[in-house]
Amino acid sequence: MTRIIAGTAGGRELRTPQGRGTRPTSDRVREALFSSLEARDALSGARVMDLYAGSGALGLESASRGAAEVTLVESDRQAASVIRDNVARLGLRATVLAVTVTSALAGAARPLDLVFLDPPYDLSEEALAGDLEALVSRGWLAEDALVVVERSKRSAEPRWPAGLQPEKVKKYGETVLWYAGRLDP
Repeated sequence: MTRIIAGTAGGRELRTPQGRGTRPTSDRVREALFSSLEARDALSGARVMDLYAGSGALGLESASRGAAEVTLVESDRQAASVIRDNVARLGLRATVLAVTVTSALAGAARPLDLVFLDPPYDLSEEALAGDLEALVSRGWLAEDALVVVERSKRSAEPRWPAGLQPEKVKKYGETVLWYAGRLDP
């Protein structure tokens, strides 16, 4: 069972898409991730985007912990419907876009403070590199933005584009979190 860990919706259950290949971030990894983000004061009032949102756990945890604006991007329509249901049931403010990440990033950019990329493990390194490049080149990242990529421990380090500086790597069993910050232009 997946739950919101803390904040205004702390302890409340999240529905997850069934049989759709969705791999929600484990409670252990989310707890460590959000402890790290709160230590950086990266959540209060933040503009957040959760790409490849799945169940919406990362974006909704952000909303529960004080993010001002949360956008969840999920191309699978059934999964997007589950996320919308989670948003409504939890009473959190968030926008759900049922489009591909490529389509979402091709739209009008709004500077974001925090971006999560938790793609399916079988997403190619080239596709992930393209997503990261679009975040930088299309103006999606605010001055002090943080990008967090979740991948399998068998995946290579993301190919960071110019404009993103890797900061740290944290490993949790099969899961690896890669953190990168925006470099000043």
